[in-house]
Amino acid sequence: MSKDVKITKPDLAAAASFPVTPLDVRRLKDGIAVRVPNWLGDAVMTLPALMQLKKIMPEGCGIFVICPAVLTELFNALPMVDVVFPLEQAHRAWTSEEIKNIRKLHAGAGILFNNSLRDAINFRLAGIKPLYGAAARGRGFLLQRSFKFPRRKDHVLNELHHANKYLSMVKALGAPDWSGELPEFNITPEFEMLRPELQTLCQHPRLLTLAAGAAYGSSKRWDSASFKTVAEWWIGQGGIVAVLGGAKERNICQDAVDGLSPDNAFNLAGNTDMPELMHLLKHAAVCVANDSGIMHLAAALGCPGVAIFGPTDHSATSPISASWKIVYQKQPCAPCFKRECLKGNPVCMNVITPQMVIDELIGMSFFS
Repeated sequence: MSKDVKITKPDLAAAASFPVTPLDVRRLKDGIAVRVPNWLGDAVMTLPALMQLKKIMPEGCGIFVICPAVLTELFNALPMVDVVFPLEQAHRAWTSEEIKNIRKLHAGAGILFNNSLRDAINFRLAGIKPLYGAAARGRGFLLQRSFKFPRRKDHVLNELHHANKYLSMVKALGAPDWSGELPEFNITPEFEMLRPELQTLCQHPRLLTLAAGAAYGSSKRWDSASFKTVAEWWIGQGGIVAVLGGAKERNICQDAVDGLSPDNAFNLAGNTDMPELMHLLKHAAVCVANDSGIMHLAAALGCPGVAIFGPTDHSATSPISASWKIVYQKQPCAPCFKRECLKGNPVCMNVITPQMVIDELIGMSFFS
């Protein structure tokens, strides 16, 4: 492996410190409403903060997560979440019916883990205050307390993990330090209710899951041919491969298994719901992924893996797990955070070779 390739473990030591002003839990009514980010990966990175927030909730007070409808099953599977309220149009203003029903939660405070001014207004319309969140989009006047974080810089590693942003906010509200633990997921429907073909995949001792897509944009996607080379090698070691992703990524994922034995390589992109995806990731031996929501979800479920980074910042969005390896080779223009490579050729991804990823898999002792 090239000595320039940087392999790291995520460092989630406290990166931001704010004075502690504990929540007045006597005024929380029935609980606290939390607006999580819309993207799967960002939502997963809030889990440590939600765990710590739960620890300061008095008896009878719940955590009410407000999220896009597609994330409902994810948060329903988490023991620290008491109510999940799905938004059908998460990128738009809440409907009058949604505002009315959120008001019925009787939340005595709200936390915004996203940067939306619109959602701060929505919270107020639902009668929820005080509000806490990052200072963003000029919404500070609506917040009881806002938290200022350093602006993101392009072309350098920013060294502030997103999970630490959320943790630092709840710590400032009186939550204890995070120990590094992750929640146990109670996935429903249970494993026994899965389709037989998915049960068979999950029961294979050498199931490799591949996340060959990336909803953010093409610049974050490692070449499908490189994923295919890794898949072919894994199958040669007695394993099987399942490629996971959304329906819009099906063609990209198919390219990663084209020509491989249909008995050993499966394209499941667009063919799994959230519980099925979670079961596959939880039972997999390992996952190889672009910087994506599936990468974050796999890590949270306890699956080890290898993450491929290029135009994004692994110091800010690495998997929350010491069981993951990060393959990254710094380029002068990276991280640029662009959805599409402005040069038309994402060198930061192309310099990562299949052998680099295979070497990491070998180092994880799957075949010792």
